[in-house]
Amino acid sequence: MGLKRENFRMVGKLGVIVLGMFCFGYALVPIYRAICEMTGINVLALGDRQIPGATPKTSPNTQIDTSRSITVEFDANARGPWMFKPAVTSIQVHPGELATVMYEFQNVQNRTMSAQAIPSYAPMQAGSHFNKLECFCFSQYTLAPGEKKQWPVAFVIDPKLSKDVTTITLSYTFFEVGGKTPPAPVAAASVREPGA
Repeated sequence: MGLKRENFRMVGKLGVIVLGMFCFGYALVPIYRAICEMTGINVLALGDRQIPGATPKTSPNTQIDTSRSITVEFDANARGPWMFKPAVTSIQVHPGELATVMYEFQNVQNRTMSAQAIPSYAPMQAGSHFNKLECFCFSQYTLAPGEKKQWPVAFVIDPKLSKDVTTITLSYTFFEVGGKTPPAPVAAASVREPGA
């Protein structure tokens, strides 16, 4: 009889644990939404620029600083024999506004290659205020000979960016991963040992 009672208690405890896990999992979605809205990483809450296929929003984004505009210039550098360029060379955006720019890439070689891009910013202080929500630089890509792709860069400039900054240059260097293209040269500082 004692063993049966212990089994019922164990089943009861396990049932409470399962119910608690279900409730926690069910609550994660609204918790995640609340955190995204508070931190400003929710794409739908960041900008009201029309995105093709998107439904219009009912309320404007109050995080956009319409009192100023920033020119964002786009640059592309290829470390290898392929074509890589932005669809536009520059755009004007308000801080807090969601913007998307396409980059074009084509493997002009007669072999398959894998590559990745590394971003850089000028001025350097802009890097911490340039929030990319979608970027091809997050992944490596493999392209067949002659294959052409277009990739988006969706970004928001933090309104906390200094008002002195009126132009930001976003530059990408696209390089082959594990391929035949040598890495970019790195300037090495010569170190002299004492007594040399």
